[in-house]
Amino acid sequence: MTTSRGKQQAGRKSGNGKRRQVAALPWRGEGEDLRILLVSSRETRRWVIPKGWPMKNKTAWQAAAQEALEEAGLDGVIEHTAVGEYEYLKRLKSGAARLVTVDVFPMQVTGERSVFPEKGQRTLQWMTPVEAALAVQEPQLRDLIVRFAGVTLPEEERPHPAAAPTPVRVAFQRLRRRVTALWGRYQR
Repeated sequence: MTTSRGKQQAGRKSGNGKRRQVAALPWRGEGEDLRILLVSSRETRRWVIPKGWPMKNKTAWQAAAQEALEEAGLDGVIEHTAVGEYEYLKRLKSGAARLVTVDVFPMQVTGERSVFPEKGQRTLQWMTPVEAALAVQEPQLRDLIVRFAGVTLPEEERPHPAAAPTPVRVAFQRLRRRVTALWGRYQR
């Protein structure tokens, strides 16, 4: 995450009003030796890839490379074209959640720094593509890692297609979002 508020604000919404972030998919090795680097998020400690908001005066891929440097101390060669995107729910300080779309740029890691801005705030772990895919919570990110690495998940680990939500479930989810947003206002 960038530290200056101005940089965070730049480019948060795309032309259609959706919130967008950029991410690096750090990798090294080939074939059986291919590894993906995951980092823990600072608040929830779940496994993610380095990501953040677009930055003023930087292209999307440059901002993704900057996030990889700040969050994981990585140097490398980053692709200028996204390999795909995924969506996740970003928790806001108010307690509410917003749907964010993340553009993912593969980054071949050529070096790891011993000192970087978020050192000590996150855990870093090199994993096989299957381990990385199974470690992340976002199904679209899991699928993106699998496609990028050209691997298949073990049959027992493949997700079952989600059934379409019933009208009652949709109403319950809306109610839960409203309660969560209201609860955040009272927590201040």
